[in-house]
Amino acid sequence: MSIVTLNNRGVRSVTTFGSVSGGSMVFIKKLTASSDSNLTFLNGSSDVVFDSTYKEYLFTLKNTHPSANPGIISFQATTDGTNYNTTVTNTYFRAYHNEAGNSAALQYATGFDHAQSTSVINLDSGSGSGNHEASSGLLRIFNPSSTTFVKHFMGQVSDENDGDFNHNVFTAGYFNTTSAITGIRFSMDSGNIDAGDICLYGIN
Repeated sequence: MSIVTLNNRGVRSVTTFGSVSGGSMVFIKKLTASSDSNLTFLNGSSDVVFDSTYKEYLFTLKNTHPSANPGIISFQATTDGTNYNTTVTNTYFRAYHNEAGNSAALQYATGFDHAQSTSVINLDSGSGSGNHEASSGLLRIFNPSSTTFVKHFMGQVSDENDGDFNHNVFTAGYFNTTSAITGIRFSMDSGNIDAGDICLYGIN
């Protein structure tokens, strides 16, 4: 019996298990925060690859911790290597639950979405500055070097919010440009990124 599979290289027909080679995730760069105003991944700078080498890029955020209370981890893109203000449209929703078990909801947060804005895109709801508070999650960006299509992204981040709340935040959207995106910058909405690691991977 033939099994048809879909992967990022197209459709293949398989007659024996194990005969399809899937894509691979290639580590590119790790940045560790230490009271930094931002963490920036710019193609061609400090061994960063963010070009047509890969059609998908994955950022992993591990325990990003703000200096302000609370601090929201955010990102923006550049097409010229200098200005991180690319026009974006996105959605934002979250589920939350507190430690006391008396407050929980699933909600669309209209204050965190954008309609043709050049502002930063929020990835969480804001984690506190206490030692036990931080955010972790993922950000995926698709085909950033395309000069034909807009650039889609999806993020999912869990935060330990000031006030002992957990938020599971989902954001998705697109950078409305047909210029190649050459870099991504992470920052807090206020204060610095006090600690945490952000890693960049390329997906074959």
